[in-house]
Amino acid sequence: MMAASPEAFAFPVMSGDIGGTNARFVLIHDQDAAVERIPTLATADFATIEDAMAAAIGDRPEAERPKTAILALAGPITGDRVAMTNNHWVVEPKKLIERFGLSDVILLNDFEALSLCLPGLGTDGVDPIGDGVATPNGARVVVGPGTGLGAGALIQSGGRWVPIPSEGGHIDLGPVSPRDFEIWPHLEQTFGRMSTETLVCGSGMLRLYRGVCAANGVDARFGNEADVAAHGLAGDSPEAVETLALFATYLGRFAGDLALVFTAYGGVYLAGGISARIAPALKSGAFREAFVTKEPHRHLVERMATAIIVKPDPALAGIAHFARRPAEFGVELEGRWWRS
Repeated sequence: MMAASPEAFAFPVMSGDIGGTNARFVLIHDQDAAVERIPTLATADFATIEDAMAAAIGDRPEAERPKTAILALAGPITGDRVAMTNNHWVVEPKKLIERFGLSDVILLNDFEALSLCLPGLGTDGVDPIGDGVATPNGARVVVGPGTGLGAGALIQSGGRWVPIPSEGGHIDLGPVSPRDFEIWPHLEQTFGRMSTETLVCGSGMLRLYRGVCAANGVDARFGNEADVAAHGLAGDSPEAVETLALFATYLGRFAGDLALVFTAYGGVYLAGGISARIAPALKSGAFREAFVTKEPHRHLVERMATAIIVKPDPALAGIAHFARRPAEFGVELEGRWWRS
């Protein structure tokens, strides 16, 4: 295992974005070729990540088989055996090297990989929320509710972009408004506490909806978060409408907290399918107001841009940028880079 980034990787490079529900892979055949997108795989359909990668690679000829794998995992990278946070897979780089004849395996936190895409987003890759302005070299934060709640940051140092991995989604979340205090006694906890991820993720939206219904003394009509979101956007269920507004508020509080932590003058960016699906709720005002309500420093966060990432497969785009131009990034690889 080594710490310094290489000047170049051996191609083809297989990059993967492994979440709690889905595994997305692409092949980067050389430094300048367009990526080859492989159909999304459901993690539940495969016993191991090795089996999923074998299905993704298929029966390609030797020249087209990957020599390097760079994988983004939903969870902390710790040692030679990484257990995923929200699915049953265990990732062991040495096994990947042995099975697929790889030269290198690099493991990244999923939101660390997402942060790598931020410099290349451009105006067509984001849907702005509010009127903040991003400074070109300012620190940037990415946040995304999905199966869980992820967060990461990207800062400039020595002319390179340095990603900061994070498990920030697991920090505590507490009630603030009078309505919060009415709902909080009815909310289900996870792991014996109330983390931000408890409410601000897919299953968290359903927990929040049930809490709103219980606080209102009505039965919960919907049994999954997709229905809650759909009826909240349609406006035909008062409890679902309030759930989306609260979801946007709590996401805004969390994003604003991270903006203060990193003084994110480069912007705060929302990733993931949930953010895109509920964009009207996020742009209705609740998210941005919660984001900037950070007295005595409201004047600081009001300057910061917030936006939804609309670029397809942004984590894979970030890994592709890193694989082609590793010298542009200061990725810390100690304990996360395995060589054959």
